[in-house]
Amino acid sequence: MFDVRVPRLLLGPLLRHVDTRSATVWVETDEPCTVTAGPASAHTFTVAGHHYALVVVTGLEPGTATPYEVTLDDETVWPPEGSDFPPSRIRTYPEGGDPDYLMVFGSCRLPETDDPAERKRMGTDALAAYARRMLTEDELAWPDALMLLGDQVYADETTKGTRAWLRERRSLDEPPGHEVADFEEYTRLYHEAWTTPLTRWLMSTVPTSMIFDDHDVRDDWNTSQTWRDEMEQTSWWPKRERHALATYWIYQQLGNLSPSDLDTDDLYKAVLEKGRDGDAADLLDDFAEKARKEVNGRKGTRWSYRRDFGNVRLLVIDTRSGRILSGGARSMVSDSEFEWIEENATGDFDHLLIGSSLPWLMPHAISHLQSINEVACRRPGWRGRLAEKLRQAADLEHWPSFRASSDRLSRLVRRIAETETSTVCVLSGDVHHVYAARVRFPQAVKAAVWQLVCSPVHNQAPAVMRPLFRLGWWRPFAAVLRWWMLRSPDIEPLPVAWDKVAGPYFGNAVATLRTSGRTAELVVERAEGGGEPVLVPLVTLPLTDRAG
Repeated sequence: MFDVRVPRLLLGPLLRHVDTRSATVWVETDEPCTVTAGPASAHTFTVAGHHYALVVVTGLEPGTATPYEVTLDDETVWPPEGSDFPPSRIRTYPEGGDPDYLMVFGSCRLPETDDPAERKRMGTDALAAYARRMLTEDELAWPDALMLLGDQVYADETTKGTRAWLRERRSLDEPPGHEVADFEEYTRLYHEAWTTPLTRWLMSTVPTSMIFDDHDVRDDWNTSQTWRDEMEQTSWWPKRERHALATYWIYQQLGNLSPSDLDTDDLYKAVLEKGRDGDAADLLDDFAEKARKEVNGRKGTRWSYRRDFGNVRLLVIDTRSGRILSGGARSMVSDSEFEWIEENATGDFDHLLIGSSLPWLMPHAISHLQSINEVACRRPGWRGRLAEKLRQAADLEHWPSFRASSDRLSRLVRRIAETETSTVCVLSGDVHHVYAARVRFPQAVKAAVWQLVCSPVHNQAPAVMRPLFRLGWWRPFAAVLRWWMLRSPDIEPLPVAWDKVAGPYFGNAVATLRTSGRTAELVVERAEGGGEPVLVPLVTLPLTDRAG
C-alpha cells in the first residue's frame, strides 16, 4: 500500500484583487498541488520550502456575487468542514461602477493570542468585531473593499507564543533576540496573524489591499541614512531586510496586482516557472537585495500601486521602502516614483483615496517639530547628532520630516482638488489614535480634502502617549512651535492648513468610508467586549456637501 498524502490548506483563501470580470485568490498549502478557486485553477509555486498559489479567476459577470470553494487536487478544503460561516464569495463591480461604495480601513494589527496578559494589553480586535457583525447582515451590506494600511505583522514585537517557537529554533540570547531573523520566521508571523477564524473568513470574502509600514520589517525602518548605516553594521540586518521584502512580495504585494499587472510582471513569471518544479527562493532573494538598495536616487522596485472601483480611485503610496536617504537627499519616494504617483492621481473619478501608512497631516505641534528636527539633523557636529538621536527616539519620521516630499504631495492634492473631483481623502494609520482633519488651501478649491487616520485595529497606545497626542493638537503649543519653525530660513511656510474635526479617539477601531455618487461619509467605530466583540460608534462625519 502506498501512503498518499492529501495536501492541506495552511493559509487563506484571501480574496485580493477584484474588478468587473476577474478576481485573484491567494492561498498557501503544505504540499505542491493544483489549487482550484471557483471556476479557475493554478499550480502552486515553491519558495524556501513553502507552497503558494495565486488563482486568477476570469470570465465573471459584472455586478454579480459568485460563491466559491477551494479544492486542492480535487479535495475540497474550503469552507472547512462544519463551518457555520456564510459561503465565501466574489462580488464583481458593475460596469461603469456602483454608485454606492463602502471601504473599511485601518492599520496596526497584532495577532490574537491565548495569553491573558497579552489579550488585556492588546484589547479587542476591531477587525474580528467587524467580521462578527457581518455575519448578522445581508450580503449586500458587506463592504466592497478592505484597506490594511501597514503593520499587518510585527517583526520586532513578537508574542509569547512566537518567542517560545523561536526559542526552539535558535538562541534568543544572540541578536536579533526575540525579533524574527529570516524567511521561515516571517512566515510564522503571517500564519499567526491570518488564521483567526473570523478574520480568515472576512479576508476570504472582502477584496483586500495592503501596504507595509515599519513594524512589518522593524520599528523606525528607513528613518534616516544614519539609521540605515547603523543597521547595516549588524550581522543580522541585511538578511532580515531581504527576507522581510521577499515574504512581503508573496504574502502582501502579489495580491495588490491586477491580472494584467501579473501578465507583465517578469519576476512573477520567473517565480512561477522555477517554483513549479523547483524552489524560487534564490530569485526572490536577488530581487529583495536589489529592492532594498538605493542607486542613483532610485530604488530597485516600486511597491506603490493603483486600484479603481468605479468612480472611486485608490492610489496607495509606499512610504517606507521607497525612501531616498543617501547623498544628502531626503525624500519619501524617488522623483521617478513621484512622477508615477502624479500621473496616476489624474483621471475620470469622483473620489480620490490616497493610501499612505503614515499620515500626511499630523497633530500640528508634532508636524512642526518634525520639520524643525529635519533641519536640525543636517547641522554638523554634536547638534546634528543630538537631533538625530531625538528623531529616532521620538519617531520623527513622518511626511512632515520629509518636507520637500510633503509639500510636493500638498501641491498635487491641491491640483486634483481644483478639478471637478468631489473628494480627495488621504487614508493613514501608524500613530495609534483616530482623527479626521479638514484641509484648507490659500486659494479656494472645488473638492473637499481630508486627512483620515484610523489606528490601531488591534493594539494600544501606551497610556503615557495619549496626553502627548492631545497636546499635539493643542493650538497654543502648536503656535509656539510654528513660530520657532518659521524662524528658520531653511523651512518654507506650509502650503496647506488643516483643522481637526473629529478625535483624537483611542482604542482599537475601524473606519468605513462610504460614497454614494458624489457624496461621501466617514464612520469610525471602536471595538469593545471579550468573547463576542462589538463595535461602538464614535463618530459619523459627512465629508461632502450633501447637495454636491
